[in-house]
Amino acid sequence: MEKVCLCCEEKIKGRSDKKFCGDACRNEFHNAQNAPYNSLVRNTNRRLKKNYRILAQVILVGGKGRITKATLIHKGFFFDLFTSIYKTQKGNDYYFIYDLGYLKIAPDLFVVVQKFK
Repeated sequence: MEKVCLCCEEKIKGRSDKKFCGDACRNEFHNAQNAPYNSLVRNTNRRLKKNYRILAQVILVGGKGRITKATLIHKGFFFDLFTSIYKTQKGNDYYFIYDLGYLKIAPDLFVVVQKFK
C-alpha cells in the first residue's frame, strides 16, 4: 500500500513511517492545525503590549505616575488583561502587566507604579 502526504496527498517516497512529502507540507499542515491557538495567543500578546505601552507613558522619574480612567479608555486600554495581581496588606489590588502595575485610588483615577528588581 502506497502512503500519501497528509497535506498535498502526493505519493511519499522514503521511510515507511513518513507522513509528509517534505518540510514545506509538514509546516503547512501543522500551521493549519495550530492556527486558532496561535491567533488567540498573538492577539492576547498584542493587547498586553498595548496596555504596557500605555502604562509606560505614565511612569515618571520616581517610578510612579497618575492617569484618569477616561484617558486609559481613550487610549484603548484593556482592563481585563493583566499578567498578575498583587494584594497589599491594606487589601488593595495592584494589577500588573509585567513590571508595570496600576491601582484604582479614586473612581476615575489610577496610580501607575513600576516594580524594581
